[in-house]
Amino acid sequence: MDTYRLLLVGGSLRAGSVSSAVLDTMAAIAPPGVVTTVYAGLRTLPWFDPDDDRLPLHPAVADLRDRLHNSDAVLFSTPEYAGALPGAFKNLLDWTVGDGMYEMPVGWVNASSSHAGAQFAYDSLRRILGYLNTEIVETACVQLPVPRTSYGPDGLITDPQIRARLAEVLAALVVHIALVRRRD
Repeated sequence: MDTYRLLLVGGSLRAGSVSSAVLDTMAAIAPPGVVTTVYAGLRTLPWFDPDDDRLPLHPAVADLRDRLHNSDAVLFSTPEYAGALPGAFKNLLDWTVGDGMYEMPVGWVNASSSHAGAQFAYDSLRRILGYLNTEIVETACVQLPVPRTSYGPDGLITDPQIRARLAEVLAALVVHIALVRRRD
């Protein structure tokens, strides 16, 4: 059986965020053969400074890049703050410029239940991921409102329809990775 390694990256520092619930649930429902890692180092990354982007790297930056290099794809879920990506999340993306996600398959789950649906954050994410020359897997990019009432005290989403849609996103990334492997 093939193994597919997915790095799940959230853009919120807030405990109990909807983005975290999405990613934790995806990790919990991943089918056999799909190994997920929820990246938990957002808070520990130093602010990006091009002068510091050299060896020896800050340990948190080295860890992020190592996790990226050891993944087959990345899946994001992030909120929108003040009409844009949260600063800490943008900082993470800055650390990947030039070394991290080049040609890597990526997708995202927009879990906002607001009327605007965090569209500005996801437009910005699409633009940045394009600049990073990632491979955006359109079938793994979804807007899926996740009300706070749909997940329990364990932080996992309990709504069966939302869980089914999250499973479809995971499957879309796996199918894409499998196709890329067959081409190579």
